[in-house]
Amino acid sequence: MPAPRTKDQTLNWLRSISGELSTATVKRLEETLPWFGDMPPGRRSAVGLVAQSGISSFIAWFEDPTATPWVAADVFDSAPRELLRSVSLQQTLQLIRVVVEVVEERTKSTDGDVREAVLKYSRDIAFAAADVYARAAEARGLWDARLEALVVDSILTGEHDDELPSRIAALGWHGHGEVSVLVGTTPRILEVDQIRRTARHNKVDLLVGVQGGRLVLVIGRAHPNGEGDEAEQVPFMEIAERLEPSFGDGRLVLGPPVPSVVEASRSARAALAGFAVAGAWRKAQRPMLADELLPERALAGDPLARQTLVARVFRPLADHQSDLLTTLWCYLDNGRSLEATARELFVHPNTVRYRLKRVSEVIGWDATGPREALILQCALILGNIAEPKQPDTRRHSGTAPATNVARRGRRPTH
Repeated sequence: MPAPRTKDQTLNWLRSISGELSTATVKRLEETLPWFGDMPPGRRSAVGLVAQSGISSFIAWFEDPTATPWVAADVFDSAPRELLRSVSLQQTLQLIRVVVEVVEERTKSTDGDVREAVLKYSRDIAFAAADVYARAAEARGLWDARLEALVVDSILTGEHDDELPSRIAALGWHGHGEVSVLVGTTPRILEVDQIRRTARHNKVDLLVGVQGGRLVLVIGRAHPNGEGDEAEQVPFMEIAERLEPSFGDGRLVLGPPVPSVVEASRSARAALAGFAVAGAWRKAQRPMLADELLPERALAGDPLARQTLVARVFRPLADHQSDLLTTLWCYLDNGRSLEATARELFVHPNTVRYRLKRVSEVIGWDATGPREALILQCALILGNIAEPKQPDTRRHSGTAPATNVARRGRRPTH
């Protein structure tokens, strides 16, 4: 039986077989790990370099385990940074297992000190791998948080350049469809992970921004594809209701949907303007649409609300039939009284009812409701200010004002 090797002899022997161990390790990786064979040559070379560095580091560690407290960490310092993004932690642990198996098989005939050293070093190298990936994940998380804050700020201010789509894509945004912005108060304890889980369950992408007392969520969804149709998509308001518990108490306003995330600043401006004035409506709901606050926003000086009211109410009626605009003016001016409106227009009340129904069909708002009547009244006033050359809306098709009708003693007819 040969005499046991001294430590110096063992070290010399380990150094002499280090190249053999590296070659055997790479061969074993190709045989046992399919993902290694699928890598491009450059990546395989980098992984082989890590394995070789691990063997060399083990020999240095075996020579003096106390000289460097964390020699194992040097193994991953030799790897290029992009390798951490292409090789997962699970794959790294598989790599470590293969290296340890190869070294154990080659050194099993030696004394117990070498085998024990292999076990201790494999433990250290596994911890080192976890530490490297944890630090990389933490750095990536901090970078993502800063990038997300920058993107949300760009959306809110509307000041962005051509790099915005690439920045959003870097955050893992997959949506290519409509986007809506939800603005509310920041809770005392913000659970961002819970917000993201809720978004994933509703199959939408999400950007989260905290600006002091405001919590801003940019919600986006993809266009329907072969897996489903548009009817199966959850409405933005329903998504906002599911996200509502994640906000603090108080106002919660959802901006109108826009075609893409690049245009999300329009939805954000509406949501922010609605958030600022939501307290002015006594019966405001939670959450509520920014377009439900158009009168308050317009009175507060929001130019987008004024443009929306003119474009969605005044102009369609002015371009449609003059009797619809005239009837709506008279109906609102007469306190929503059908009889008073009919007398002023010299028509039957049923004619007023029919025209009001047509107004509702054209613009989507019902003038007979108190809240919608306020919206329409603001729209008519703003439209008349924006387009002052409109004819006198009290006169229509040669109809005389109500005072003249009363003076002549004539009766309204159909």
